[in-house]
Amino acid sequence: MTIAQRTLPDAQTVTAVTHWSDTLFSFRVTRPRSLRFRSGEFAMIGLLKDDGKPLLRAYSIASPSWDDELEFYSIKVPDGPLTSRLQKIEAGDQIILRPKPVGTLVHDALLPGKRLWLVATGTGVAPFASILRDPETWERFDRVVLAHTCRHASELAYGAKIVSDLPEDPLIGELVGDKLSYYPTTTRDPSPVTGRISDHIRTGEVFSRLGLPAWTPAEDRVMVCGNLALNKDIMGLCEAAGLEEGANSKPAEYVVEKAFVD
Repeated sequence: MTIAQRTLPDAQTVTAVTHWSDTLFSFRVTRPRSLRFRSGEFAMIGLLKDDGKPLLRAYSIASPSWDDELEFYSIKVPDGPLTSRLQKIEAGDQIILRPKPVGTLVHDALLPGKRLWLVATGTGVAPFASILRDPETWERFDRVVLAHTCRHASELAYGAKIVSDLPEDPLIGELVGDKLSYYPTTTRDPSPVTGRISDHIRTGEVFSRLGLPAWTPAEDRVMVCGNLALNKDIMGLCEAAGLEEGANSKPAEYVVEKAFVD
């Protein structure tokens, strides 16, 4: 019995799947008409196990809040309880979607500012794929920086495609203009810029390369989504610059998504 042949609770149908590398893929699914979310939030998605019970994990919604479908971006783990099966889905299959998105990587958790920094490692770029395609992002900030660090150059492909498509986006292309700076780095493969983004911030190299000033509480806002090491490093750098952590209930200068870190 295939995924498509099973009746799933909270079922949504897969409409497209793209394999970006041997370890990364994205997929799009139908969106419930009643589902509302803020760009940057995540939802619980998954499949039924052989015993009929749902196996769910938190996934950032990579599509913007206005999209008619939902997009997700995932790593492939050969022996992963969920991803070992999820990576085999095809158009027409079904997944489980629990329709209660939540998260801290939202504009509501940040105070108004001049520049927005989106700092990610690996699949942590997913919520920023949503935020970058939201008109509110470009209306609120004069400059937006996407800093994405991966081990291998091939792992940058998804984020790079999002960035390259923005100027031609019929909804926000004119809003983007020259506001966007893209700063991809690799830690294992050779590339134009190597090293961890946290080191580039600490030494000031990223500011020099982009022609931007160092972070200040008055002008800079930071969103962080990555592994535990990155989260800790960037939080420390934010605090050292005088930025305070924000939340939905108390907006401030930076926010970190901790839902994906054990």
